[in-house]
Amino acid sequence: MMDSITQWDTILRANATDYVRVALNNIEREFPYAVHNVMQTPGDFPHRPREQSPAFYGSFDWHSCVEMHWLLVRLLRRAGDIVPQQEIRAALDEHFTAEALAAEAAFIGHPMNGSRERPYGWGWALQLVHEIITWDDPDARRWATNIAPLAEALTNNFLHWLPKATYPVRHGVHSNSAFGLSRSLPYAYERARAGDAALLEAITANAHRWYDGDTNYPGQFEPSGTDFLSPTLVEAELMLQLLPSDRFAGWLAAFLPGITDEKPAALFTPAVVSDASDGFIAHLHGLNASRAWCWRRIAESLPAGDPRIEPALAAAWTHAHAVLPHATGDDYMVDHWLVCFVVLMLSESHQVHKHMRGA
Repeated sequence: MMDSITQWDTILRANATDYVRVALNNIEREFPYAVHNVMQTPGDFPHRPREQSPAFYGSFDWHSCVEMHWLLVRLLRRAGDIVPQQEIRAALDEHFTAEALAAEAAFIGHPMNGSRERPYGWGWALQLVHEIITWDDPDARRWATNIAPLAEALTNNFLHWLPKATYPVRHGVHSNSAFGLSRSLPYAYERARAGDAALLEAITANAHRWYDGDTNYPGQFEPSGTDFLSPTLVEAELMLQLLPSDRFAGWLAAFLPGITDEKPAALFTPAVVSDASDGFIAHLHGLNASRAWCWRRIAESLPAGDPRIEPALAAAWTHAHAVLPHATGDDYMVDHWLVCFVVLMLSESHQVHKHMRGA
């Protein structure tokens, strides 16, 4: 398994500078931009992106811009000897000012924005917060102070929403519940270690209530035509963070009983992308990346010798090879977000979260 982890890291390091270049270009690219605006009065028109979101105004939409900032911080941490450190730090300094991030906190925490970016953008934003606050670096410590109001606003959003979220959203796009909770969990664990367990308890309670009893999941019906997440596999990835290794192995056996036989075949077969310039069809590149990430996480989470490790890892590589040629250089409908899922796929080992669940 360690050889496999090294292979993922080798690919990441070989491409890190290209990935950084995409992210740096995206966070400064204000237009085109997808604006969401609920008009309250006549003349209540949307603001220019940079005015509404002084930190996250680029990359076509708010959540994609948040993702790109996460990518930059992660690659500073994981490949700092390769990537253009000073350029990245200067860009992040410009975007991560106290004033800009306070405006982002006010934006995402405004009562009229109660469902905006929920839970996808919220999860990615807390993933960004976690990446910053767990890094022992002088710049990161300063950014952590500035981003704290955004973390508070997002935490309050989750605590307001989760108790009334009776049912999970299970389809493979932004409103998928499992993915949003998964991306928020590392921050929730960190917050609990600091003495505030409310977010962790809320996420854990909802995840167990929604997913503990899932069996024989119908993965054969994937993908839908606009999926960039696998509803099946992101649920498994969430649960591997919450369950001890032996319990997760048993839960997975009931959830996806056919893994050793590579069934359902749909989950082991990369999606075909017929037109990368079509924003919705292009989502399927993300499906391949996110499936590779999930299969990798599953393989690395199972006990040594488990017969499901080999097919899971093979599926991870099959999907990775399908998406890697498209990580950069395709249409902007792909370039403004896909590379973040590729970096997630290449950089997030199970070891990152092993300590969280006591495995």
